[in-house]
Amino acid sequence: MSLPLAERLRPKTLNEYIGQRHLVGEGAVLRQMIESGTLSSFILWGPPGVGKTTLAKIIAHDLERPFYTLSAVTSGVKEVREVIDKAKRSAVINSGLFAAQTDQRSPILFIDEIHRFSKSQQDSLLGAVEEGVVTLIGATTENPSFEVITPLLSRCQVYVLKSLEKEDLLELLHRALEKDEILRTQGVVVKETEALLRFSGGDARKLLNILELVSNSGVKVIDNDTVTKQLQQNPVAYDKDGEMHYDIISAFIKSIRGSDPQAAVYWLARMIEGGEDPKFIARRLMISASEDIGLANPNAMLLANTCFDIVNKIGWPEARIPLAETTVYLATSKKNNSAYLAIDSALQTVRETGNLPVPLHLRNAPTKLMKDLGYADGYKYPHDYPGHWVEQQYLPDELLGTEFWHKD
Repeated sequence: MSLPLAERLRPKTLNEYIGQRHLVGEGAVLRQMIESGTLSSFILWGPPGVGKTTLAKIIAHDLERPFYTLSAVTSGVKEVREVIDKAKRSAVINSGLFAAQTDQRSPILFIDEIHRFSKSQQDSLLGAVEEGVVTLIGATTENPSFEVITPLLSRCQVYVLKSLEKEDLLELLHRALEKDEILRTQGVVVKETEALLRFSGGDARKLLNILELVSNSGVKVIDNDTVTKQLQQNPVAYDKDGEMHYDIISAFIKSIRGSDPQAAVYWLARMIEGGEDPKFIARRLMISASEDIGLANPNAMLLANTCFDIVNKIGWPEARIPLAETTVYLATSKKNNSAYLAIDSALQTVRETGNLPVPLHLRNAPTKLMKDLGYADGYKYPHDYPGHWVEQQYLPDELLGTEFWHKD
């Protein structure tokens, strides 16, 4: 049984590596690191299929380092410690004196999906990384600042990998057709590339998997129509637990705040098609209604709350309708964030000033002792006055004249 096309075409040298020129091009940071032979621990952060694992393997090969690999999905603290012990034994054998080992020659420990490691698993790496027992290369599709503990993050550089550009994907496609023996034997010809590129979404592995899927179906001439028929539907790139999840919900809320219903509905559709939890979207609409629309249209909060209730009852696919209705309503509503600014300003003042005493006349006086101490003494009941208002002090003495809420 032959290897998958993506594995058959996995590059083995930097010169074969496609994409990420900002990291591996001439004069770029990782190329300089490899050429100098001085390697420090780092984390590769980027979407799936952009070459994180491949790059780690190429670095280990070019620097002739022992290469240990762990998957955060299947490995625990026990496996981490076993690998570190192997690295120590290897260092002793190779150098004759482990204490003299430097990170220039230390084995490479590659951890795929490092964001899935728990805090205790990440803690187990700290000593080995700091002492140079291993040089850590982590790979993650998640924002490391959210998922990697601060002590470990401080010991690693973070390099961002990007989705492959059109030119990169076309180069990869050409290489597959020219270099892969199986595709050449099948006589596969690619007549049109738009669908291949669109469905791959900047993911090299996905591009090669689609190419292999279509070619294995017996198709000799690949065009947009044959690709679309084979795939049936566009596998939208949306990881509801990952970085894109936060980017898209951010774009959604900012489109509502910016009063752009077209963009807001588009980002809503991206989340729906990606399988987002409808209750998550509804909760964010409730937040937007109170934060961004606020006092300009208090009905917005009522509608958002009703939307959440409906969504909670009906689920997909019908939930898309009240979500869309509420999205458009909020996007087209007038905006006022004065209440949001007021509470944040008040909270900051509380943090800075602490527990200031309540003025005596505002205090509760349920007992005789409290009354004798002056609690509630002098309080003016507003309803006893014309217009149901009377001037009196409500803020602590130290904050007299302070304004938290400002009328637009």
